[in-house]
Amino acid sequence: MKLTGSSTALLALIASLMLSGACSAEDPAARNCTWCHGSSAQGYTPAPRLAGQRRAYLEQQLASFKSHTRDNPESKQYMWGAAANLDAQLARDLAAYFATLPPRAAADGRDELVATGRAIYQTGAPEANIVACVVCHGPNGEGIAAIPRLGGLSYEYLKRRLEQWAGGYHATALHPMPSVARKLSAAQIDALASYLSFIGYADARR
Repeated sequence: MKLTGSSTALLALIASLMLSGACSAEDPAARNCTWCHGSSAQGYTPAPRLAGQRRAYLEQQLASFKSHTRDNPESKQYMWGAAANLDAQLARDLAAYFATLPPRAAADGRDELVATGRAIYQTGAPEANIVACVVCHGPNGEGIAAIPRLGGLSYEYLKRRLEQWAGGYHATALHPMPSVARKLSAAQIDALASYLSFIGYADARR
C-alpha cells in the first residue's frame, strides 16, 4: 500500500505513543486525528464526526481498519495506514477521548426529505421488510455500546456509508447493515441521511 506523507507521519507518531496514558486534547495522537476530523472532532469531508460517538464503536472501527475488514475506499486511503501500528490500549484511549466530546448536528441534509426519513427511521419500510432503525440506534440516533451514534452525522457521510453497505463493502463484519442497506432505494437512503443529519439540531421546524 502506498502511503501519503501525512499518513506516514501519523503512523510514525502513533507508534511512538503506544505506551501513553489516557488521551486529552493536548496529546499528539488526538491532535493528529483532528487534521482530518476537525479541531473539535466535528468532521471534514470525507472524514466523519467523532465527537460523541460511542466508545465501543470507535474502538471496534479502529480494529476493523487495522484488520482491513472495513474496506471501503476512504478507509483504505486514509485509515488502514494510520491504524496499522495502533495497539489496543491507545485505541481504547482515543475512543474514550472522542466519545466524551460534545456532538453537534451537521444539519446539512435536504429539508424536503426530513419527514420521509423520519418515517423510515421510526417505523421502517414494511413493504421491503426493513425494520425501523430506531430499534437498534435509539430514539435520538444515539446508538448503544458498539452500535454507532447516527444522529447529527453529516448527510454526505451517512449517504455514502449506506451506499457502501449496499455495495458490499465491510461485508465480513458481523453486522445486519449490509442486508438492510441493500433493501433501501436510493431515494430512501437520501431521505434517511437527510433526517439523521438534523437530529440534535435546535430548530423547532423539525
